[in-house]
Amino acid sequence: MATVLALETSCDESAAAVLRFDDGRFQVLASCIASQVEEHAQWGGVVPEVASRLHVEALPHLVGKALMEAGQSMACLDAVAATVTPGLAGALMVGSVTGRALAALHALPFFGIHHLEGHLASVHLGECPPRPPYLVLLVSGGHTELIRVGVGGEMQRLGRSHDDAAGEAFDKVARLLGLSYPGGPAIQALAAAGDPGRFSLPKGRVSKPGGGFHPYDFSFSGLKTAMLRLVQSLSEAHECLPLADLAASFEQVVAEVLVERSLLCANDQGLKAVVMVGGVAANRRLRELMGQRGKEQGIEVHTAPLAYCTDNAAMIGAAALQHMASGGGLSSLELGVAARWPLDKVKDLYLDTPPF
Repeated sequence: MATVLALETSCDESAAAVLRFDDGRFQVLASCIASQVEEHAQWGGVVPEVASRLHVEALPHLVGKALMEAGQSMACLDAVAATVTPGLAGALMVGSVTGRALAALHALPFFGIHHLEGHLASVHLGECPPRPPYLVLLVSGGHTELIRVGVGGEMQRLGRSHDDAAGEAFDKVARLLGLSYPGGPAIQALAAAGDPGRFSLPKGRVSKPGGGFHPYDFSFSGLKTAMLRLVQSLSEAHECLPLADLAASFEQVVAEVLVERSLLCANDQGLKAVVMVGGVAANRRLRELMGQRGKEQGIEVHTAPLAYCTDNAAMIGAAALQHMASGGGLSSLELGVAARWPLDKVKDLYLDTPPF
């Protein structure tokens, strides 16, 4: 049995959680989050300097609250974990310094966690998690990737977005339609009353240098441009914008693209399970379509619990506990932070000589 305090400050959510791993199961003893959405909404997106300041203000309170709700003290813990990459460098530094300081002060092991590894671990916080090998669709505000997870935990990226992540596309189209930030929930709410088949929109593809297309990759720039031109043409015709139909049509094509390429990749790889994680994985239409198409093709579909789709510290704790259970090494207290770091080099975070 192991218990860990985990911190997450990679972007605009300050979070602390206490988790326990016992008899092969994860138990979330406490998960506390302080959202910065209201502060950033006036700018239509995350302001890095503001995010860092708010993390500094929120994190001490969140750590104390998480420990109190879990009925634990620092003396009861077996380790401390914090996100160290990827993300906003200043924001990451707040969580990393706090985590390393607590680990050093209480003589506890420290684990510097890759944010995407945390998202991949989030599916194990639900009931009946999948057994590898399986394909993960990681779809969030900053990432849209297809990752194969092998039996030994090895991770191989098979597909990615070549421009905006799906979550960024939701934010930018929401702004175009005059909706609030963040765009995903706003578009989902509006789309519920719309006709998803009213407007035909492109399913962006990525060309190969020698001809043809990357079968599993994504591009949302053409879709955003198509939405812009559609809105402009409707406005020039002095038509009242059918916002619900526009939102529904956009949401539908994004869901179709994500589902079609994920299932194509899974079938080509001979995988019988697809896992969806990340903030956009909370989208109702995406979940419904992936479940329906997956069932038709004989592929099991697993999703992270809704509470752990968006950024949270519980997923960071789950990744740390998985690493502890596998017998991997500790992270150095000299480990810093990095705005970007490839997922296939995640083991470097546990080297005696840190990579950054």
